[in-house]
Amino acid sequence: MSDSQQTDASRAPQWWSRPDGPAKARSAEVPPQRSEPQGSDPQGSDSQRSDPEHGVPDDPYTASDPYAATAVDAEAGAGVQADPDAGPEPAPRYDPWAARPLHVVDRGREPRGFRMWQVVALAVGVALLAGGVGGFLGVLSERRSSTRLELPQAAVDSKGRAPDSVAGIAASALPGVVTLHVSGGGGSGTGTGFVLDPQGHILTNNHVVADAKNITVTFSTGESVPATLVGRDGGYDLAVVKVEGVRGLRPLTLGNSENVKVGDPVVAIGAPFDLSNTVTAGIISATGRPITAGGDKGDGSDISYVDALQTDAPINPGNSGGPLLDARAHVVGINSAIRGADKSGDGDEEDRQSGSIGLGFAIPVNQGKRVAEELISTGHATHPVIGVTLDMQYKGDGARVGTKGADGKPAVVADGPGARAGIKAGDVITKVDGQRVHGGDELIIKIRAHRPGDSLNLTVLRDGGERTLDVVLGSADGS
Repeated sequence: MSDSQQTDASRAPQWWSRPDGPAKARSAEVPPQRSEPQGSDPQGSDSQRSDPEHGVPDDPYTASDPYAATAVDAEAGAGVQADPDAGPEPAPRYDPWAARPLHVVDRGREPRGFRMWQVVALAVGVALLAGGVGGFLGVLSERRSSTRLELPQAAVDSKGRAPDSVAGIAASALPGVVTLHVSGGGGSGTGTGFVLDPQGHILTNNHVVADAKNITVTFSTGESVPATLVGRDGGYDLAVVKVEGVRGLRPLTLGNSENVKVGDPVVAIGAPFDLSNTVTAGIISATGRPITAGGDKGDGSDISYVDALQTDAPINPGNSGGPLLDARAHVVGINSAIRGADKSGDGDEEDRQSGSIGLGFAIPVNQGKRVAEELISTGHATHPVIGVTLDMQYKGDGARVGTKGADGKPAVVADGPGARAGIKAGDVITKVDGQRVHGGDELIIKIRAHRPGDSLNLTVLRDGGERTLDVVLGSADGS
C-alpha cells in the first residue's frame, strides 16, 4: 500500500503508522457504519481507500467492531461544523498514543470455572445430603427391623414321606389309634388302643379298663365317643372294647410276630401322660422275653404272663394298649409294660421310678390276635395248659412240678395232658421245644405263647437224668 491509496470509509486497513504530528480534531459526528458491499475483496486491495491527508489506513475496528468507541473528545470537537461541500467526512483515525483510545478490544466473555470455595461448598452440600439420606434410611430400616424381622428360610417341600420312614408309618397308622379315658372303681386313668375292624372293635390292655364303669374313646381327629367292654383277660393282659355309630374307621393291619428279628426298626404310638398321638421310634431289643405283670390282688389271679418283645422305643404310662409297628406299618405287638429305674437300688416295685429307661415290652401280635378273636366271639379267652401244679417257691434252675395241688388234690391232674405225656410229681422241666426255662413263670409264659391243641416237646430232669416228653396242650378258661 502507499499514501496515494484511498480507503473506503467502511473498510479497515491491515496496518497503520504513527502520524508525524498531533492528531487532528475529530468530527463530533461519526458517520454511521456502512455495510460491506457485496463482491468486495476481502483483502481490501482495490476497494480500500487511504486518508488523503496522512496516508494512514482507517481504523480496522471502526467498521467491524461493534464495541468501538464513538465518543468525541469534548474539547477537540467543540465548535467544529461540518462543511457540506467538503465531501464525505473521513472516518476517525486511531491514534495509539492518544490520551484515550477510541475503542477497546472485545476478548469475549471471561471464562467461568469453579473456584475453590465453590468446590468446597459443593462437597459440603453433597456430604450433608448424603448423611441426611443415609440417616433417614437407617432410621427407616431400624423401625422396620424392630417391628418385623425376616430371616432366611427354606422353601416348603413336599409333605409326602417314604412309607417305611417313621413319618410315613405314623401317617399311615395314626387314624387307627385311639386314646381311652376310663373312670370308676374309685379312680380314673388313660390308656391307648387301636381299631381291629370296621365294626368298631378296639384292642387294648386289660389293666387299662379293669374295673372301669365309663370308657370314652378319642380318635386322632379329636372326636370322642363312649365305648362298651366286650371282654377281657387278666392272664394275657388284653381286653376288647367297642364303639357304635362311628363312620370311616381305619383298622390297622396285623403283622406276624414270628417274622420279627432283633434289630428291626419299630414305631410305638400312644398317649403317655395323656399326650395323645405321641410317636416314638426304636428297635427290637430282644424276642421271647418272659415277663410278668400285675399281681396287685395278691392271689395271683391278675398276674399276666407274657412272652414279650423287648424294645427301646420310649414307652411311658399311658402308652399301654397302643400298637408297636414294623417298617410296613403292620402291628407286631401290643405295648404293655415297662421296667423303671430303681430309686433305692433294692429293686422293690414301689420304689421304682416311673418313666421310660429304654426297657419296654409288648405282647406279640400273634398272641394278641388269638385272644382278641376269642374275646369278640365269646367274651372270654382260653389258656393252654399241661395239667400240672408247679412249685413256685423252687429256687433251682428250671420249673419243678409240685408234690400236691390246690385243696390237697394231686399235683398232676389225672388224665390231663401232663399225665398222658408221662409227667410225674417232682419232675423238673428244663426246656420247652429246646429253649431253656429257668423258673415256673418262664414255663407258664412259654406254654401260653401257644394255642390249646398245640404239641410241645418238654425236657424233664428226673432222678438225675434227662428225658424228653411230648405233650398236647389242653384248654382252660381264663379270668
